[in-house]
Amino acid sequence: MSDKRPTAALVPHVEPIPGALSLASNQWPRLIVRAGKAAQERFLEFFAATIRNKNTREAYFRAISRFLKWADARHLELDDIRPVHVATYIEGFTVGLADPSVKQHLAAIKMIFDWMVTGQIVPFNPAAAVRGPKHVVKKGKTPVLTAEEARQLIESIPTDSVVGLRDRALIATMLYSFARVSAVVGMQVQDYYPQGKRSWIRLHEKGGKFHEVPCHHKAEEYLDAYVEAAELRDKPKTPLFRSTRGRTLQITEKGLSRVDAFRIVKRRAKTAGLLGKICNHSFRATGITVYLENGGALETAAHIAAHESPRTTKLYDRTADNITLEEIERIRF
Repeated sequence: MSDKRPTAALVPHVEPIPGALSLASNQWPRLIVRAGKAAQERFLEFFAATIRNKNTREAYFRAISRFLKWADARHLELDDIRPVHVATYIEGFTVGLADPSVKQHLAAIKMIFDWMVTGQIVPFNPAAAVRGPKHVVKKGKTPVLTAEEARQLIESIPTDSVVGLRDRALIATMLYSFARVSAVVGMQVQDYYPQGKRSWIRLHEKGGKFHEVPCHHKAEEYLDAYVEAAELRDKPKTPLFRSTRGRTLQITEKGLSRVDAFRIVKRRAKTAGLLGKICNHSFRATGITVYLENGGALETAAHIAAHESPRTTKLYDRTADNITLEEIERIRF
């Protein structure tokens, strides 16, 4: 059994893909390496051609690599893998992962083998018949703020610096537009624009889709203050929400990442005295819940949030939590 790394002659040369996962040859699973040039090319093409979203690409690469490493440790080659191997891995070697993560691992394994089958690298998909865990979600687990807590958080942010103005505008944009954090930090200055008498927000959603929503008057107020202080009006094709230079109060030309946004949220929540769990996604769930509490329609909330189905939006709806608590308090002794 050969255990050689691919030589430069075997590794297909491709131009870097913007935002793509770095697939240096020393990162490749050894089963792919040993399977030969055609398998290596097909493996690379799978991530380059079939998955547009960078985060999905990275998650699938980790899942597939983990399974192939497991198979390699059991002295299997790529075309040796059978349904029983995939089932054994899913059943016994994803212990500790949440059910959605296990389902994602299985989905990634199925997809890569489908791709290998159509490329005539392997004769059949060994994962096709393997079933993952049942996972039915009727209510999301994202921490949600009350309307008072959300107001407390925003009002606690000092606005005597451009960084404070940025943080307030960032949180307000997520809160009032029900937007995913990745869509918000991916905005350029030109994605906040006037149309008619109102300002609008253009969000870059999953799958390369654009989603445009009117800007709430409070978010508009906070964004205008930030854009003016940061002097961004004349820089339309640059990041809207920018990182900070060290511990200074000066912003850079570089856009915020999701991790940067999370750190901002945690820091501001701690300062506001909100000690419970809170994350970037909390503002999406909070905005939807408050909207529905105030009589908003679920279908409209789904449209604002760019959900394909209102069933997805319903996962963010926590209006029933307060009703349940009120009913529980009726138990008096």
